[in-house]
Amino acid sequence: MTQAPDTAAQVVVHNPTPADIPNIRKLFARAYAGSGVSSYTASMLRGQINKFPEGQFIAEYEGDLIGFCSSFLISGEIALKPHTWNWITGSGYASRHDPNGDYLYGVEVCVDPDFRGLRIGQRLYDERKKLVQAWALRGIIYGGRLPTLAAAMEHFAKPEDYIEAIRQGREKDPVLTFQLRNDFDVIGLLPDYWNEDRQSLGYGVHLLWRNPQAPDEKEEARAKPFGGRLTDTVRVATVQYQQRRVKSFEEFVEMLRYFVDVTADYRSDFCVFPELFSLQLLSMEDSELSPSEAIEALTRWTDPIKTALRDMAVRYNINIIGGSHPTKMPNGRVENICYVCLRGGEVHEQAKIHPTPNEVYWWNIEGGHELSTINTDCGPIGVLICYDAEFPELSRHLADQGANIIFVPFCTDERQSYLRVRYCCQARAVENQCYVVMSGNCGNLPNVANMDIQYAQSCILTPCDFPFARDGIAADTTPNVETVAFADLRLADLREARYSGTVQNLKDRRHDLYHLVWRE
Repeated sequence: MTQAPDTAAQVVVHNPTPADIPNIRKLFARAYAGSGVSSYTASMLRGQINKFPEGQFIAEYEGDLIGFCSSFLISGEIALKPHTWNWITGSGYASRHDPNGDYLYGVEVCVDPDFRGLRIGQRLYDERKKLVQAWALRGIIYGGRLPTLAAAMEHFAKPEDYIEAIRQGREKDPVLTFQLRNDFDVIGLLPDYWNEDRQSLGYGVHLLWRNPQAPDEKEEARAKPFGGRLTDTVRVATVQYQQRRVKSFEEFVEMLRYFVDVTADYRSDFCVFPELFSLQLLSMEDSELSPSEAIEALTRWTDPIKTALRDMAVRYNINIIGGSHPTKMPNGRVENICYVCLRGGEVHEQAKIHPTPNEVYWWNIEGGHELSTINTDCGPIGVLICYDAEFPELSRHLADQGANIIFVPFCTDERQSYLRVRYCCQARAVENQCYVVMSGNCGNLPNVANMDIQYAQSCILTPCDFPFARDGIAADTTPNVETVAFADLRLADLREARYSGTVQNLKDRRHDLYHLVWRE
């Protein structure tokens, strides 16, 4: 028998961070045990938190996570019509979040079964209502579960009859009865709302709570603007880095330090280096190494490179996108990994998902298996290494997780290869209404196999709409010249484009026809 919670202990409700995601997933598994409902993936939860952090809440009891609720903003014109859960939530990523929406849409509420005596559900609903009133929204809408429906249909001709019996108090359902006590009105029944929910036979109860304090017309100013946690303008510096011979690791680090120092002097938030910039270290060898020898020599520098980049990020108060470096994994495989060093001292890794045929042939590099946004002091970002930018599913996956800027370190040997990456990056900026930053190598390394020649024209790309530069290019460089390009990127312009732009690619996706499934 589960011991009753100590009512004298403290229950705390607050907004979650990405660090809470593993415990949210464990909570979901406990709350939905036996229902047949699959858990949210980590990327779905990152998308919900990154898109609308103010609308997510967790409840903790003595440090244990025992309750979770998720929500986003949406217009009543959309949410008051019949819909499915996948369609309206963007397959669980909260992709339909609209900062100009006048209703809060409830994605999820779940409570640990062992702690339901602490009114955790009530606390979470109260937080939602407080948010609605603080932001002068019109109310809360969602499709509620009906977990007793499958058993009740032995005694009722249709689901509507059972719902009416619950409304009149003749029957009880642990979810709907609770929602009715919280002043929610049933405005309809949503068939095929969430087909995984076998207990509810796939139905959702269309529920509405009206904010009694809602103004007759939407107020122009809310308690706090959406995105208040994000920096409004992000200054990005992309380094077009020249490959040249070096005599020591210290000389290599001093070259990197020069560019970090320069970009920090210009008060940049990000300094971006190219893919495989560390192959320069092979020029220290007296003779050209075989591919296997080259990889073995390079992987020995992984920890010193991470240490040097992290030290520079902290020392110069700048976030460094550390190009990429071939890294030997514990199981012996080699992956091409970008090390993202934040100015707070954190180090994140993003492996290249798709190694090119050249990387596989020359160095036996294998692709990684995870693609996640990285939370920074300038909002969530993503990294796609060169060839990865040519696969639209990857950037869409990052956008679904809330990425505003996608960094693309690249390494190409001639113009055709470069243009494949460039054109795809421009498409990714348009498709996902995000910024894309490219950083490439120039110069030559005659004694390094597969790095003989380089072609690059680094750039900072934007969506193509009125708030942005005419050609969708915030900054460009002269081809094959070592240089740095800067641009100030306004996150508010992204929000304007996504929700009121000439076209609204993210918002207008047909979630009723297709969605991206990421295997985790």
